Amino acid sequence: MSNEEVDDVWDDFINLPADPPEMRQICFSCERPQNVCWCNYLPKTRLKPKCRIILLQHPAEEKRSLRTAPMLTLGLAEESCVVYKGKKFPTKKHVGLWDILSSKHSVLLYPSKKATDIVDLPKETELNNLIILDGTWPQAKAIYNNTPLLQSMIHVKFMHKYESHYIIRTQPTDGCLSTLETAIEALTVLEKDESYKNILLKPLNALCNFQLQHGAVTHQSKEFKKRNRTYPKLIGRRLRQYLEDGDDY
Repeated sequence: MSNEEVDDVWDDFINLPADPPEMRQICFSCERPQNVCWCNYLPKTRLKPKCRIILLQHPAEEKRSLRTAPMLTLGLAEESCVVYKGKKFPTKKHVGLWDILSSKHSVLLYPSKKATDIVDLPKETELNNLIILDGTWPQAKAIYNNTPLLQSMIHVKFMHKYESHYIIRTQPTDGCLSTLETAIEALTVLEKDESYKNILLKPLNALCNFQLQHGAVTHQSKEFKKRNRTYPKLIGRRLRQYLEDGDDY
């Protein structure tokens, strides 16, 4: 190495900043940067519905920065929302889950062929647990197909199309909801209480507003874009199908 090259190396060292760049402060609760933390929008007293929400969460969901399940787990009482993680259920690590899934007082919210409208559940039904699959639509289908116990349960679904408040995320079709919104709509029906919608949507609305203020844009569903011929067609059919499979459930 020549003397000139050595001098260049030393110049590079000299020009390095004396202190490391300042890291953004992260909220311990929601794990979001503090300047976009939505914890202040959670209910002061966590809600406690009669029906418990059981989330069967795909492991990949933990890597998503804009997931909505934490809003549900922090907005409901600790014993009112239980999360089990995995790709197949139940396994030995899922303590108590077999009893929950095999109980006649548990139902699965999943649009199978045998599913009935959630509003048509008999009034005398004693419902203790509502099972929701937390992941993209392909992940949810894989969990369902890999878990025979889920297939034998009572299934319910939404027949009415709801408008999602998750406007910063492109959904596959009109009426698709985030995990939080799915639980909210179900609890509103099962508990016959609109306050779940009014209270639990606040952190989601705050998240969307924060993102829009920092450069995000509102999104229509892919179904809407295709219907109005605004969906990109510059990629091949197979690649487009692969990308679509990454959408939220």
